[in-house]
Amino acid sequence: MIPTNLKLAWRNIWRNRKRTVITVASVFFGVLLSTFMTSMQEGTYSKMIDNVVSFYSGYIQIHHPEYWDNKTIDYCFTPDDSLTEALTNAPNISSYVPRLESFTLMSYGNNTKGAALIGVDPTKENQLSNLSHWVIKGNYLKPGDDGILLPVNLAKNLGVEVNDTLVLISQGYHGISAAALFPVRGILKFPSPALNNMGGYIDLQTAQDFFSIPNQFSSLVLMVDNYSEVAKIHHRLKKEFGDRYEIMTWDEMDPLTKNMIDADRSGAYITKGILYAIVGFGIFGTVIMMMAERRKEMGIMVAIGMQKSQLSTILFFETALLGLIGVIVGFAVSLPLISYLVVHPIPLSGEAAKAYEEFGFEAAMYFSAGWFIFARQILIIFILTLIVFIYPLVKTYGMKLTRALRT
Repeated sequence: MIPTNLKLAWRNIWRNRKRTVITVASVFFGVLLSTFMTSMQEGTYSKMIDNVVSFYSGYIQIHHPEYWDNKTIDYCFTPDDSLTEALTNAPNISSYVPRLESFTLMSYGNNTKGAALIGVDPTKENQLSNLSHWVIKGNYLKPGDDGILLPVNLAKNLGVEVNDTLVLISQGYHGISAAALFPVRGILKFPSPALNNMGGYIDLQTAQDFFSIPNQFSSLVLMVDNYSEVAKIHHRLKKEFGDRYEIMTWDEMDPLTKNMIDADRSGAYITKGILYAIVGFGIFGTVIMMMAERRKEMGIMVAIGMQKSQLSTILFFETALLGLIGVIVGFAVSLPLISYLVVHPIPLSGEAAKAYEEFGFEAAMYFSAGWFIFARQILIIFILTLIVFIYPLVKTYGMKLTRALRT
């Protein structure tokens, strides 16, 4: 019975080809624009998060309970064996690296700048953030190195080049004076302008000696295999170690980026809601005209014995087919287009590029080809179809045969 009803529905929608093509076109453009917009948003969000976690913060960080609110070298910690074992054996944690970070004054000649000083394990840090990839001059740090890596903007402001020697002055553990000379081993250039101004990198052991705080870290930075597992890992670690350590996710450490994504996503929901409202009214208008034109025909079909339930099924298939054809055509165009743009992001220029760089992001429009982007369109069109179908359903079951046959 269903195949027969489906065949009848298919034939019925093509009885007025022009109207069907216009309706399908409205669904097509709605799907195309919504898919394109969602893909661009999710790709941009993904790149923002990737910039935050892979270049510096990681997905999760572990600190001394007082460190994040105070950001001083006095609140460092030595991870105990149980924490180290848990991080090593956790199936979804791909890596974790220790860091020792504090503020310092950097001086060269008559130039002095305040910046972060980050002590890292050169080998482990390179595995996490691929730090050596961003060295454009000089060399990357070696284990036990007594030199420093500077980002390009900070090096330019200080007027230093590779092999110049910087004077670093800071406050060490519990107020101890910290001062030393560091030769510039290399210059870094990150895609993110914010990182190009942030601070210098030195060897972790050298940093511990400089700040007089042996065998302690300001943070452990964790990377995970799958972003969807971050919340579960955070909950598990907090439940087990939350009484001894502060465990934070990337969005807790960088609420500005998280709020920006949430605000942008909320605005997009409104835009896509208006877009799909227009599509829904397009389908609804077609159904109203279809019902008005075929009122007598439907009355005759019921009069000769067709059940109203079967007639309603045929009308449902007609409404669903209008949406389904538009979705299929929309996917046929949007899928190859988005697949291309995932590999070839659109570079930005002018004011748009400056706006992106001010927020510390690369000046390009990135796209995502996640399955949920396309599945969401099917779900939305299906929901619209169900809403629109209420009209023919009510009209069919409320149809008076004598009135319909007189039409």
